[in-house]
Amino acid sequence: MGTAPTEVLAFPKISAIVRENRTAEVIVAGNSRIVPAGESLQDLRNNALALVVGEAQTLQRPVRVQIEDPEGHGELIVHPDHKIESVSYAPRPARRRAEPPETTPGTIAPAVTDTAPARAPKPAAAPTEPAATLSEPAAVPAAAVPDGQPSPPHPVESGTTPASTNPVEQQTAAVAGQALPTRRTLKETSFLVSAPVLEPATQGWRGTLTRLGFRMDPSAEELSEREDIRTVSQHWPGPRTIAVVNRKGGANKTPTVVMLSAILARYSGAATVAWDNNESQGTLGWRTEKGSHDRSVLDLIDSSTELLSPATNAAEIAKFVHHQTADKFDVLRSDENEEGDHEVTAEEVDIAHQVLTRYYRLVVMDSGNTARAANWRRMIDHTNQLVVPVTAIEDRAEAARLTLQTLESRGGHNAELARNAVVIVSESTDAKRSMTGEALKRAKDEAQRIADGFEPFVRAVVRIPYDPALVNGPIRYETLQTATRRAWLAAAAAVASGF
Repeated sequence: MGTAPTEVLAFPKISAIVRENRTAEVIVAGNSRIVPAGESLQDLRNNALALVVGEAQTLQRPVRVQIEDPEGHGELIVHPDHKIESVSYAPRPARRRAEPPETTPGTIAPAVTDTAPARAPKPAAAPTEPAATLSEPAAVPAAAVPDGQPSPPHPVESGTTPASTNPVEQQTAAVAGQALPTRRTLKETSFLVSAPVLEPATQGWRGTLTRLGFRMDPSAEELSEREDIRTVSQHWPGPRTIAVVNRKGGANKTPTVVMLSAILARYSGAATVAWDNNESQGTLGWRTEKGSHDRSVLDLIDSSTELLSPATNAAEIAKFVHHQTADKFDVLRSDENEEGDHEVTAEEVDIAHQVLTRYYRLVVMDSGNTARAANWRRMIDHTNQLVVPVTAIEDRAEAARLTLQTLESRGGHNAELARNAVVIVSESTDAKRSMTGEALKRAKDEAQRIADGFEPFVRAVVRIPYDPALVNGPIRYETLQTATRRAWLAAAAAVASGF
């Protein structure tokens, strides 16, 4: 049972303030306490509430706290046992940019048309014969009646009888030049059409208040995340192929393949495979889970006739791919035989792609560093969406630019892919752990400079923050920091928008 607000003392005065610049403080009786930093605004809110709970535990009673953050302000009651009650909350109005009114066809006043009969010159003497009939009303121009709307009826003069619905009388009225009322067809409406229902907030103070029983609309940040989730959750008619390319090694190609595959598989539920299309030994197999076998793309090509047979069961593909148990996608490894010297040909890329698109909706292809290689060029022929990853280092960025330039110079499908590419800029991992203060700021500024440099030439550019979980070892979506997962979701949405 909740505590009545009047029973909770207003002393000491406590305020919890969360700011847009990712800083926060809790002020108790005029003494400011800095809130530990978090990866997101929600983390800051949770950390601020933890300090307030500590104050309640010290006093051994509930306390009042005034909350203020970019989403709104209000008052909560916080108990020593972490229970939270809402006293009031007022969301901030959405910010609107003041813009001068635009002149559009909808705002231009329509031209005035004089619909009255033309006036004849006034005769010298008025006619002496009496008026035998009433003059007809002015005709309404057709342009004044909106499409699909009934024509306005003629005014009924005093003492007259409404038009009859008798067919003979209607025909007579038509001959006399009178307009008949029209009605809309039932095909133009539906009782099933309704506006979508907005689900209540689940994040931030709004989400907290919703869980307490006060239904709050989601913030702009939460709505943006929901839209990205909706975008990556779609199913498209026919398979889609993504190629992740950069001519420079160490440009983050393999982590990009893993993250895009994990997000698209998790949210869409579509069968997804990550394919290491490397002319030499690729690293995709080293950064992902290994199955109970050692088969690679060469084994899949050798068994392609059987796999493409109508009699083959869909589960047979599991003999050749390595399933990622947590992230729900499969991996087709490159040949890791140190003694082998076979290089995949363009025709073999065609065969492998034909097999994979029979069993999977989404194919995400890792690539080598040679844009002239036959398997690299044939990969581009099968690509629907190009992704160019780059770490915020000059030589990686220059290699990415040259990769796009090479494709653009080839014209046709290659050039179209380059113009609609998604560039993913990851903050540098070089000596990142030792970076502090000014050095860390310079690294972020460099990432922004590179992102701004690509933006005019491609469809989308997305920045990814540094995350140690992406540096070494197998990559798992759940091991990433909250801010990193959100950035990769935005990247996957940008990629899916190109389908």
